[in-house]
Amino acid sequence: MTAVSAALIAVVSAMAAWMMARCGGRRGRALYYAFTAAMLIPFQAVMYPLLSLFEGMGLKNFPGLVVMYGGFGLAMSVFLYHGFLTGVPVSIEEAALLDGASPPRVFFGIVFPLLGNTTATSVILNAVWIWNDYLLPFLVIGNRAGTKTLTLSLYFARLTAGQYANPWELIFPAVLITILPVVVIFLFLQKRIVRGVAAGAVKG
Repeated sequence: MTAVSAALIAVVSAMAAWMMARCGGRRGRALYYAFTAAMLIPFQAVMYPLLSLFEGMGLKNFPGLVVMYGGFGLAMSVFLYHGFLTGVPVSIEEAALLDGASPPRVFFGIVFPLLGNTTATSVILNAVWIWNDYLLPFLVIGNRAGTKTLTLSLYFARLTAGQYANPWELIFPAVLITILPVVVIFLFLQKRIVRGVAAGAVKG
């Protein structure tokens, strides 16, 4: 679920930022400002209306959770991609269009490969956030068998120990297993994270 959500966020954000950066004018700026303004809205402010909406649509389940993560992760990723794309010359894309390439071919064959560091940054940051998140999976999937995240499984396993039992010899190894993948990934890819953030955040 973490990998699917992070990859979905990266692809959709890159496409949205590309269209905003290339369409220009008031519409592009308005959409960009709307996405960046969404970073200022905390999840707790829209938590109950969102859950009510998704429950009415029959999406208060695992697929709905993936969609929710995709929506919440778009704002920051669009901000990073848009900042980098404003520095990519439009002439590269125009040359491909003159050679007969379709817009999807231009994006996936020319533009998207240029976004390697930003894509790595988006995927890693969103994957770390989704992996560690507790509140949204708890509200959406709860204690359903077979669909819990590791964080949720750790929480419910602690509950089964009882009110006065504290099996720390089991809790601490479980916490280590939960955080170890994120720590390892970050240690190996931290340089790409720094380059991606710098490339996407310093351009207008």
